[in-house]
Amino acid sequence: MRWELSEEQADYRTVLGEWLGERCDAETLRAWLDAGDHATFEDRFVGEGWFAVGSSEELGGEGGGLIELAITAEELGRRAAPSSAWLGSMLALPALAAAPEAAKALLADGTTTVLACSADAIVGPAAGVTLAEDGLSGRIPTVLGAGRARRLVVPASSEHGTSLVLLDVDQDGVEIRDRPLTDRSRVASDVLLDRAQGTVLGGDASEALADAALRSAVLVAADGLGVMERMLDMTVEYAGQRHQFGVPIGSFQAVKHAAAEMLVKVEAARSLVFLAAAMVEAGRQEAPLHAAAAKAQVTAAASAAADSALTLHGAIGYTWEHELQIFYKRAKLDAPLFGSPAAWNERLADSLDLVGGPTEP
Repeated sequence: MRWELSEEQADYRTVLGEWLGERCDAETLRAWLDAGDHATFEDRFVGEGWFAVGSSEELGGEGGGLIELAITAEELGRRAAPSSAWLGSMLALPALAAAPEAAKALLADGTTTVLACSADAIVGPAAGVTLAEDGLSGRIPTVLGAGRARRLVVPASSEHGTSLVLLDVDQDGVEIRDRPLTDRSRVASDVLLDRAQGTVLGGDASEALADAALRSAVLVAADGLGVMERMLDMTVEYAGQRHQFGVPIGSFQAVKHAAAEMLVKVEAARSLVFLAAAMVEAGRQEAPLHAAAAKAQVTAAASAAADSALTLHGAIGYTWEHELQIFYKRAKLDAPLFGSPAAWNERLADSLDLVGGPTEP
């Protein structure tokens, strides 16, 4: 099955792609990454209205839903655009449903509010942060976009269970330690809390975190789809330019087969991602299965496609000067980001009713 976007969604994808092509071309992106500058792009992304697409108009967003967010993630991945703060903010929105004023502030001016969950695992209740009378204390490793955040939504455990706490970063008791990543297009930090003060959000914390986990699966898978598409385009272009034995290497059957396999991965990934986005957005009972399948299968496929692209580029693909290395590293990070394919496959298996073997009479 091939997923087809609506005409309006396809137009949005085209317009966003053109905007990114102008604002985040390869030379500009490389300059940002060399300087460690993520703010320039992210501020422009907010200032020109893209940040609020895919969020409720009631909260000050531009409308749309998870499908539009998946389109955004796909196009950001296709350009390897700095977008850690955007993703962290989109994961925080389910928690902010109980704090509409904070959600409106986030969507209106891009006041970055990031979900403070470790990017090394599937989003869930925090294991290392406790909420007591004197505030929040603990450590959360590898929080995506925390270095760009003004506020954090922190899952914390207390005697009453799991709570979500909204706190300002600029206060005593909050320390943000940057953590370098091999993928320079993303940023992450460790968050250390020592009696930090915040506001406990209402609503069901477990439900909000479960929603954020499914959103993370869909959006990271969509990013992997975009990265995979870009690597396929680069590989096909290079195979038509690089000559051996007097002919383009793209004429060799082995190269054709490898490129065709990448194309099959891309087309299968597109259907997985957008079907999962639609299921999660609609709140369907089978949504967790689709989200798990998308995260596990698409990011694993993107990682494998990155290896194929590198092999087909040969020695030039290993060089710092060639842009393939940027997308290779992004694809490799997408696989473990917010849960590895193995972790999501386990969750998928746990959700299925497995049929046992024949029983003895």
